[in-house]
Amino acid sequence: MLPLPEEFKTTMCCALGDDEAARLFSALDTEPEVSIRLNPMKPAETFDGESVGWSEHGRYLEQRPQFTLDPLMHGGAYYVQEASSQFVGYLLKNLDLRGCRVLDMCAAPGGKSTIYSTLVGREGLVVANDISRSRTLALADNVQRWGMGNVVVTNNEPQHISAFKHWFDVVAVDAPCSGEGMFRKMEEARTEWSASAPEQCAERQRDILAEAWQTLRPGGTLIYSTCTFNPTEDEGIVEWLMAEYGSELEAVVGVDIDERWGITTCRIGEFQCFHFYPHKCRGEGFFAAIARKREGVVRRQSPKPRRKLFALPAKSDVEELSRWVDDSAEMAFRQIGDVMYGYHRSVVDDVVALSEVLTVVYSGVCLGQIFKRKLRPEHALALFVGMNASAVPSVELGESDAQDYLRRQDISAAQFVEGINRVMYRGVAIGFVKRIGARCNNMYPKDLRIMKL
Repeated sequence: MLPLPEEFKTTMCCALGDDEAARLFSALDTEPEVSIRLNPMKPAETFDGESVGWSEHGRYLEQRPQFTLDPLMHGGAYYVQEASSQFVGYLLKNLDLRGCRVLDMCAAPGGKSTIYSTLVGREGLVVANDISRSRTLALADNVQRWGMGNVVVTNNEPQHISAFKHWFDVVAVDAPCSGEGMFRKMEEARTEWSASAPEQCAERQRDILAEAWQTLRPGGTLIYSTCTFNPTEDEGIVEWLMAEYGSELEAVVGVDIDERWGITTCRIGEFQCFHFYPHKCRGEGFFAAIARKREGVVRRQSPKPRRKLFALPAKSDVEELSRWVDDSAEMAFRQIGDVMYGYHRSVVDDVVALSEVLTVVYSGVCLGQIFKRKLRPEHALALFVGMNASAVPSVELGESDAQDYLRRQDISAAQFVEGINRVMYRGVAIGFVKRIGARCNNMYPKDLRIMKL
């Protein structure tokens, strides 16, 4: 591992004191923890591990397995996520978010978005945005694996999102930062860091937060987080938020911390702040702050639509689509071109409004295309937690066959019935196959296939 940047060490000595900083520097040269977060909607026997104190479904693993070869990961039974970043779920634990709207402004690769999607339930909505097109593609893959079907993945600058004023119950800004918290986990974080990075990042962070603030409804909750230790990007940004919006803020009640977790806490105005230092906590460097926008009476404001994307499917198509979901009365179906999508009825109008203005990469559940009144299902439907398990036969595969399936290799047709089958591994769906006579058509997406032997 390369040595830590000297300018970073000087800053941390000033912030923490020489002795505390020395313990931090020593910890940054040790091996990082390995952790995952289980999907409560896809219970499966996964890895044994010690629980993460602040994350109900978080687990520490003794060693890092070959996640790429594990069908349960590809089926969304868990998400490989650093323990500290799972803390955002704990920050919201006292709020009833079922059916709420959450904006994850800087969402890729999607770990926090999947936390929010679980918290709001299938009847809620998460808008997961990132400005990088390539990163939003990975984000879309991850939310499909997680399978809640309640996420809209967008690829927009923050000023485009801010046109949806007072829309969201929770706004989370996991801001681009200098990445000092990744110094233990990623050697490139050390090589890419520069002394000027914190102030450059802070300027960008202020710009993003100014836009994000406009989307938060009165009474809603703001979470600001980074994966850096730098006071300019952490406490400095919270102080700026208080200077800009302090009269509109109030404290969140009841975020109690167990002293055994080793989290460093402080208050800045109405914000409760939390620092994760690797010499104190079982996790990488992380900072989070939380406060509420004061209650008030305002109207949600939406920009004028720029285009019309969705059409209503034909009645016969709705009948076919309905048999594929377990709660068809609460599902609304829409069509883009010849592709069918499913949304919870309570959010479909919001999805349409967002899609008519923003650049949407993925939304809801992509169900597939209908040919001769029969649905040819898309991969995302197999992973959807609301798929009707009796729509097609489900077939359990052993580990070797499941890995061959994920590589898009040939697998024996004898274990499947004629037609579409849902492929399972240890009770978790990983995709579809279609048996045609003596052969088996592997329907796993080419761009997702495992390349590793």
